[in-house]
Amino acid sequence: MSETIAYSDGETALNGIVYRPSGTPRAAVAVYPTIMNQVGVVLDKAQALADAGYLAMVADFYGKQPENFDQSREFVGEIRATPEDLRRRIRMGLKALVEVPGSEGLPLLAIGFCLGGRAVLELAREGAPLEAVVSFHGLLDTELPAEPGKVAARILVCHGDADPMVPRSLVVAFWEEMDAAGANWHFHSYSGVKHGFTNPNSPAGNPAVDYDASADRQSWAAMHELFEEVLG
Repeated sequence: MSETIAYSDGETALNGIVYRPSGTPRAAVAVYPTIMNQVGVVLDKAQALADAGYLAMVADFYGKQPENFDQSREFVGEIRATPEDLRRRIRMGLKALVEVPGSEGLPLLAIGFCLGGRAVLELAREGAPLEAVVSFHGLLDTELPAEPGKVAARILVCHGDADPMVPRSLVVAFWEEMDAAGANWHFHSYSGVKHGFTNPNSPAGNPAVDYDASADRQSWAAMHELFEEVLG
């Protein structure tokens, strides 16, 4: 069972989809979706977090739902006019989570998939007050690299080593950026695994994207282990 909450980024109206646990939440988790926004497996993942005792909210990138992948790319362009435009849209999602009734005083966590993976890493880079962030097949490059001493969150990146959207050159650049920033980071790379490995309904015909059940299970378990550690 979910509920919808309204928030905004300037004049753009947005909606967060909230999933609540049956009891008192352990923490509040901002869930950032793929380029296709609030559909499919990302909603299932948010429900799974609620089932595990977390208050989860799926953030809204666009304020509208793309009908197909080509339209989603158009929508991404609208929110990436400048690097700060994207950061602000991401930041508004976290702000909305903090304002959800019942989230008061809870530790804050964030996870994201694909574009959402980039989103949570951008939050970490700018020093958002998060205990941990987890990126699943996320995009690793940035136009606003982390500054030394800025990153407060623990970072876990779960990456498919055969992801053509994130080649090893970008992987190494990310490692070096995190080291230079003094971040506390973990990087799990799954051999032979492509982009979108958490989505069993990956669209056919895209050679860059493929579901991998093992990487999906392992990455989700790794997320839970990290959350257990940071929450004590």
